[in-house]
Amino acid sequence: IFIIKSMDALTALAEPTRRRILEKLAAKGRMPATAIYREFKVSAPAISQHLRVLKEANLVGVQKKAQQRIYYVNPEPMKELEKWIRQFSARVEKQYSKLDALLEKEKSKQPQLFD
Repeated sequence: IFIIKSMDALTALAEPTRRRILEKLAAKGRMPATAIYREFKVSAPAISQHLRVLKEANLVGVQKKAQQRIYYVNPEPMKELEKWIRQFSARVEKQYSKLDALLEKEKSKQPQLFD
């Protein structure tokens, strides 16, 4: 389940406008949808669609306040992504370390041509 959630988040984050929306929300905190629309040079329906994708990926939350929708960053999926990236990086580093050790072993077996 973790991977599926992460992939939804990764898919949502693949689009630059959605990343910029998240960055704005992280910098400014809670923002009404109308304030978010004003930050971009694309149509309000386009931003609304991006917000929907971010909400479906659980990257943002929304709170209704009278006629406004107030958006905010949901930190939990970001923490999950960070954890997944750290685990992935650790596995890759482990493989590189094994490769480095193997290369050093093979290098020590080679005769030295130059001193």
